Amino acid sequence: MNERNTNRLLIVIGTVIVQMGLGTIYTWSLFNQPLVDKFGWDLSSTAITFSITSFALAFSTLFAGKLQDKFGLRRLVAFAGILLGVGLILSSQVSSLWMLYLVAGVIVGFADGIGYITSLSNLIKWFPEKKGLISGISVGAFGTGSLIFKYVNTSFISTYGVSTAFLFWGVIVLVMIIGGSFLIKEAKDSGENTVQVGKRQKNYTVKEMLKTKQAYLLFIIFFTACMSGLYLVGIVKDIGVSLAGLDVATAANAVALVAIFNTTGRIILGALSDKVGRMKVVCGTLLVTAIAVTVLSFVPLNFPIFFACVAAIAFCFGGNITVFPAIVADYFGLQNQNKNYGVIYQGFGFGALAGSIVAAILGGFEATFTVIAALCIVSFIIALMIKPPFEKDAQPKEDSEKVNNMQPHTRVS
Repeated sequence: MNERNTNRLLIVIGTVIVQMGLGTIYTWSLFNQPLVDKFGWDLSSTAITFSITSFALAFSTLFAGKLQDKFGLRRLVAFAGILLGVGLILSSQVSSLWMLYLVAGVIVGFADGIGYITSLSNLIKWFPEKKGLISGISVGAFGTGSLIFKYVNTSFISTYGVSTAFLFWGVIVLVMIIGGSFLIKEAKDSGENTVQVGKRQKNYTVKEMLKTKQAYLLFIIFFTACMSGLYLVGIVKDIGVSLAGLDVATAANAVALVAIFNTTGRIILGALSDKVGRMKVVCGTLLVTAIAVTVLSFVPLNFPIFFACVAAIAFCFGGNITVFPAIVADYFGLQNQNKNYGVIYQGFGFGALAGSIVAAILGGFEATFTVIAALCIVSFIIALMIKPPFEKDAQPKEDSEKVNNMQPHTRVS
């Protein structure tokens, strides 16, 4: 193994450790009921915390690229680990909802977003030839963190109580992320980190990207994918109890199921996208999600149907989260990947809020799932039709070459 491969392997290991620590926030639904039991808060009001976390996570990605340029990747990831750990530790001391929203929502989400997008984008730059696979490994580690900590945090809550669980959780992820940051090395931009336009090469700046219609269409698709997945993650246990009639312990297993299929979808669909095409994968996930949420809305649920639908949505959500960083790189180049993806990634934050807002307005799970199904169909149609922005520029050149090639054979009499 040569030095470059050795360095890249260490960077993969470091990024995986960091992403696992960051991914632990996906166990949030485990904390909803214990917090309600301890403080007497309303369940829906408590559950909003995860939506705030997700929105803050997405919003912070807008600034991550500039912060990385100023402080460097390794320092920024370590800082994100410290801030995330401190936010969770402070959550152990909250006594009101607004304090919970601030520390577990805003602070934790902001830190998580900075660490997530910078470490992910950096790893993709190290493997420009395998963007889908490497994105799947990185984002899969994020999902693995939620799976492992489903059991870790459940044990902490049952043994020490919800407040102390926050304390232990915060200390562990702080150590994980700082430790992983020491193995990360920032990728340098090279000629490979480009979008091909005929024989020319193109890296879009954020300003240039926002002048293309593709940026807005990708945002709509990503918003839809995130709305369906994040809404499910935040209330999956509650859906099992309310709609499927499961007992609390059985419904809690859905959290682990979501984590397992979420992680599996990230790895499988990420690698598959390198072979069959990323938009084909996205089309498939949107169609499956539309079917699954329709079943949850209109079909009487039992144990197997509920778990099959939850597994399908989680699998597709994981795949979309994985494939989209590579799609942005394919469409707009790798040089400004963390900044460009940071803009598109706002679909994550708005998607996180949209599910809760729609549920509050329409008054239930079923109505919200119906809205999600409709959005999935719209996004499916967009995904079928969308093409990279540079193909439009490349086409006239190809056509002119064909015409020129024909001219010697054309005789005017």
